[in-house]
Amino acid sequence: MDSIYKNIQDSISKGEKLLAVLIDPDKFSIESTSSFIIKVNESIATHIFVGGSIVNNDATDILVSEIKKHTNLPIVLFPGDVSQITNKANALLFLSLLSGRNSKYLIGKHVEAVSKLSKMQLEVISTGYILIESGKETAVEKVTNTKPMPRGNIQHIVDTAKAGQLLGMKLIYLEAGSGAGEPLTKTIISRVKQELDIPLIVGGGIRSIVQLDHAFNAGAELVVIGTAFEEDESFFDELRENKESR
Repeated sequence: MDSIYKNIQDSISKGEKLLAVLIDPDKFSIESTSSFIIKVNESIATHIFVGGSIVNNDATDILVSEIKKHTNLPIVLFPGDVSQITNKANALLFLSLLSGRNSKYLIGKHVEAVSKLSKMQLEVISTGYILIESGKETAVEKVTNTKPMPRGNIQHIVDTAKAGQLLGMKLIYLEAGSGAGEPLTKTIISRVKQELDIPLIVGGGIRSIVQLDHAFNAGAELVVIGTAFEEDESFFDELRENKESR
């Protein structure tokens, strides 16, 4: 498979909008993989992300192996820990939690992962990860022992994202957190995108086509949806209809 990052860049240069379905191994039943991935394939999804804040050992490896049996979409790891890295996937988002100041998630976990990654043929994509408050405590906060950035201080969010780019990150990922009550505002997304020359990923709290379109129109180039599918798989029907109407 060609470079995942290059494909993302090429798609963006053509004006294409990308959608990733996020699957959390800890919340997903392996027995439902076939039926779930069939719906993913029929939708407008372009990528499958796999990962979660807390996942049992080997669960990611098993799930990715099963997913690959049913799709040709690129599978990208969105890991909460080194234990979630598997060479069965196509690429890895090498996440640095820029919104927090816990050194373990800024560089510590990355150093820990190197010996494992050196034995794998896995595309590694450096990604600045920015968690923004959503009105409830998220699993990311608990695991990383960090606080999200306040929504009201947009300039600080913008500056943090820009700093990530200047540090050499290839992607910036704005996240409201798993199960967020509300998605990120169009103002936050657009202000951040105005300052970036690298692809912008947005996730958290998106549960409708309208909210999806708002994120795209504000400047998101890749949107990630997870909880919406966990709670209501009929959302896939909306995405399929949206694909057919294009």
